Amino acid sequence: MKKLLLLLIGAFLLAGCRVSEERARNNRQQDFTADWAFCLGDDTLAARPDYNDAAWRRLNLPHDWAIEGEFEQNNPSGTSGGALPGGVGWYRKMFVVDKADKGKLLRIDFDGVYMNSTVYINGHKLGTRPYGYISFGYDLTPYIKWGEKNLLAVRVDNVEQPNSRWYSGCGIYRNVWLSKLHPVHVAQWGTFVTAEEVSKNSARLLLRITLDNESDADAALELVSELTDENGVVVGKASDT
Repeated sequence: MKKLLLLLIGAFLLAGCRVSEERARNNRQQDFTADWAFCLGDDTLAARPDYNDAAWRRLNLPHDWAIEGEFEQNNPSGTSGGALPGGVGWYRKMFVVDKADKGKLLRIDFDGVYMNSTVYINGHKLGTRPYGYISFGYDLTPYIKWGEKNLLAVRVDNVEQPNSRWYSGCGIYRNVWLSKLHPVHVAQWGTFVTAEEVSKNSARLLLRITLDNESDADAALELVSELTDENGVVVGKASDT
């Protein structure tokens, strides 16, 4: 994978502005929080695409199964954990990726899962994230069936209690995003903006933008970043090649 860091400098008016490159990045993300299947309990076969989850509960994320439980002083989470149950839970979601998207990169990103989450795509283990308070993601591309059904499964293990000094909850308690990316794209967290020479009506902005090229060939491209006001009107532009 090739990385290219571009520096763009421009003097722009400040009037409730935002960097539209960030908006473009967000447009490549699909909200992946709807229509999941959930079961409280452990079954290692649940990672398999042919597993029958017809009896599982259907829900939308974010979701916390602990708060749905009973408050009991004997729950191992203790009073600092809200005296609520932990346990193991599974989440499953079927989805289809348009065959026309073949050649793009597919990535799944979780804003937070508490905790010890293991993620599978079509039965392939992608990895385990022990920590529950940080975002993380995986590349789905090598295992995707284009134009067919795909199965994303997540096992969440919050059995070991207590493990926090406050109420943590259990499950996929933040949003999930599916990203479809061109092989040459702005890197995740690849935009960094600082302001200099700031006055009441203007400022000089420095944009540090990292591009990833995950193809096998060099790419000739132009990076254009625009600054828009609250009405979407472009008030500044900078570019580099």
